[in-house]
Amino acid sequence: MVRAKIGFQGKGPNMKSLKPALVLPLVSVLALSACDTMGQRERTGVAAGAAIGGLAGAAIPGNRAASAAVGALGGAVVGGLIGSQLDKQAGDLRSSFSNSNIQVINNGSFLKVVMPQGILFATDSSDVSPAIYPDLAALAQNLREYPNSTVQVLGHTDNTGQASYNLQLSQRRAQAVVGLLQSNGVGAARLQAVGKGDSEPVASNLSAEGRQQNRRVEVLIIPN
Repeated sequence: MVRAKIGFQGKGPNMKSLKPALVLPLVSVLALSACDTMGQRERTGVAAGAAIGGLAGAAIPGNRAASAAVGALGGAVVGGLIGSQLDKQAGDLRSSFSNSNIQVINNGSFLKVVMPQGILFATDSSDVSPAIYPDLAALAQNLREYPNSTVQVLGHTDNTGQASYNLQLSQRRAQAVVGLLQSNGVGAARLQAVGKGDSEPVASNLSAEGRQQNRRVEVLIIPN
């Protein structure tokens, strides 16, 4: 019986002969195939980490292929850890909110908490409704429990009225939410308020339903 020989022998490929452009996708596939039991968001984190790590490794002088492979594997591990943490944090957030209108979206590399304007502010106002205070306190507690992130609070409006006024109103609303998060113990250095005005609609402004969707505050939780 003839035994098949397995290994990188003779003229077969080896890490030294592979180019970084070939090593990076190969290692990314290997990293993902080793994580079949992961959720979709964790796999996204692994793939992103492998790509970033591989590119960083390829930039190191010397054997670029080997460096790319090491960087990709290291990046995959980091990406997987971030993805796992985001999954857990998203689950904790969903269970902590009492208002069912609040959305928690896991994009794989960051979380997005979407709060419709109707539960936060009265029309043409930047005063936060006291009814939403418990949910903002729950968000702040979650941010304290997961401290390794930066937080961007984005204010959005529909296109009713002047664009300059909408921009100012969205900034005031974003800042009002940031102020409440700070008063609930979230460090100011982690927080940023950004007014977007009517520049980033998620629905058509031609209908009342669309304009209602566009009036919102988004909280982006971005791992460090």
